Amino acid sequence: MDPVGVAAVPDAGPGPAWQSKCPWGAPNTTSMSCSLADVMSEQLAKELQLEEENAAFPEVVAVAEGPFITGENVDTSSDLMLAQMLQMEFDREYDAQLRREEKKINGDSKVSISFENYRKVHPYDSDSSEDEVDWQDTRHDPYRADKPTTTPRRGFTGKGKDITTKHDEVVCGRKNTARMENFAPEFQVGDGIGMDLKLSNQVFNALKQHAYSEERRSARLHEKKEHSTAEKAVDPKTRLLLYKMVNAGMLETITGCISTGKESVVFHAYGGKSATEDKVIPPECAIKVFKTTLNEFKNRDKYIKDDYRFKDRFSKLNPRKVIRMWAEKEMHNLTRMQTAGIPCPQVVILKKHVLVMTFIGQDQVPAPKLKDVTLSSEDMKKAYYQILNMMQRLYKECNLIHADLSEYNMLWHDGKVWLIDVSQSVEPTHPHGLEFLFRDCRNVSQFFQKGGVAEALNERELFNAVSGLNITADNEVDFQAEIEALEKMNEDHVQNHGKKLSMFSSDGDPPIYNE
Repeated sequence: MDPVGVAAVPDAGPGPAWQSKCPWGAPNTTSMSCSLADVMSEQLAKELQLEEENAAFPEVVAVAEGPFITGENVDTSSDLMLAQMLQMEFDREYDAQLRREEKKINGDSKVSISFENYRKVHPYDSDSSEDEVDWQDTRHDPYRADKPTTTPRRGFTGKGKDITTKHDEVVCGRKNTARMENFAPEFQVGDGIGMDLKLSNQVFNALKQHAYSEERRSARLHEKKEHSTAEKAVDPKTRLLLYKMVNAGMLETITGCISTGKESVVFHAYGGKSATEDKVIPPECAIKVFKTTLNEFKNRDKYIKDDYRFKDRFSKLNPRKVIRMWAEKEMHNLTRMQTAGIPCPQVVILKKHVLVMTFIGQDQVPAPKLKDVTLSSEDMKKAYYQILNMMQRLYKECNLIHADLSEYNMLWHDGKVWLIDVSQSVEPTHPHGLEFLFRDCRNVSQFFQKGGVAEALNERELFNAVSGLNITADNEVDFQAEIEALEKMNEDHVQNHGKKLSMFSSDGDPPIYNE
């Protein structure tokens, strides 16, 4: 293609001098003639770009010193060069992070570690970023108070009037505040250093002793939880006993918890097959696990230590034996009641503190307590006479007093009342047996009187009807005083003769109230 000429602007020619110097006149411009091929040339475009960059950025700062990146040969048009520059920046950031981690780990320790082998850039390749001050790169944290300075080995600082010894009140107070950080993590000490708190030696020693006491108490509580049955849970030893029962085929499966109390936890289970033919296991069983938490039995020793059946075996120094005796006591009491024909759970087997009984209920649903069931007036009257009959038979035939009889320990199932929870039951010759009987009579009388049973006797009449004693007192205070006098007579007789013989005078056996 023929080159196309670019016409130049014609010269203005000679003219007056004022026209050439006039600021509003057209400037004299000289133009270069070039071809279209030169305009479209790529080399020309690069040269024009470099001229513009040099005009905009006259000074080029060297990013790094090296054999291939210098101030003279930086060429940003090369992708390889840009990649190398970016990689160098990334490596420097990585090295800066390593230095921060190294300083954080080493701290003020005399033995330090180094991450030199993991750095990407050699030390002589590092730039001036090392000189930049960043509080994260130093040990000083502006948001953390400085620890108090310690006194030198000579024991004092300063001279003359400005001398400060190690016994200075302010110095000792700050030291004690700093020492609180050595307490157990569970002991919250707060930011005493930041508040410039000054603790005296007396206060610090008291806090230190309290922290140690709390740490030991926490350890004891943790150990007690591991070795005791908690609510709706069992300890490893109890789980092992239950596993052995299931493994032996005595129990088919344990479904879950049906009742919890302060002394025991009751589980529901399906019965299996017995190893002996003479013992029949019911289809549904109730497993009563007595809690091994010792606190629940500290106030229960009065029910068992004066019982002649367990008096020789009672040991207050070994509470775990008391727990097993408690379960054994309920088994013997249930056996007496079953022999007398009183409706109660039937004992299947006893293993240490685990008692397996028949289940009062159906299809995993336990029978409701008397306090939770709504009975008609006829059923309420029927239940009252049933309980009165059971209390008399329990006293005369079983020679027992329930000692905790209330609507909470009586179940309503199949149209009759069932007695449960007889582990605390004692004999009438117990030093506090008559007091327990009077308390049971009060609970029963108040419940049925509130339930609308007009035939319900008051507590004093019910006590005489059950025990057969003829205590005639006008008020409750005198009535209880006579009860205590009878218990005192029986206790004196025991101390003189060494055996339990009832000294209670009665006018014959009380009439048995039938249903």
